[in-house]
Amino acid sequence: MPQDEQIQIERAQNGDRTAMEALLLSFEKKVYNIAYRYMSNEADAYDMAQEALIKIYKNLSSFRGECSFSSWVYRLSVNTCLDGLRKRKKTPVVLDSSALEANLPAADESQSPEAHALSLENHQCLHNAIGALSSDHKSVIILRDINGLSYEEVADCLGISIGTVKSRICRARQRLREILKSTGCFF
Repeated sequence: MPQDEQIQIERAQNGDRTAMEALLLSFEKKVYNIAYRYMSNEADAYDMAQEALIKIYKNLSSFRGECSFSSWVYRLSVNTCLDGLRKRKKTPVVLDSSALEANLPAADESQSPEAHALSLENHQCLHNAIGALSSDHKSVIILRDINGLSYEEVADCLGISIGTVKSRICRARQRLREILKSTGCFF
């Protein structure tokens, strides 16, 4: 963990509101992105991200540095989303194109309208396929492939072994291929 992050954590644990705010702000987008991948819509993602940030705030004193701070934040965020899904007994929502387009980068000027439309369609297909995965498979795909965590960080975050992470990623990617093939989406 970077020295400045460690100092900021210690200051926040000792009641420094500025340090706490800086920590929360530095992870706000990552927490929201995790929540969005689980909840599949902006409103629920916002709610879950806020819940996760509140849990981070309330439980910061319990962070002991046994894993990286980012792994701890990811674990808390994933668990908050899974709890939210269980409580609501909610299945992922398939988003309409306009909601998805808001989450895509704007088309660059060299990209044709057709290429941008195809990119949007591919994004929607992939988003829907990830939403159809089991929670175990969805977790490893979101943390490893979307958020770019290392195998070790994913293992820490989910409290499982690295071998289990690799196995789940392999199975999740295979399942994604099957889903995309069955829906006619190809990458």
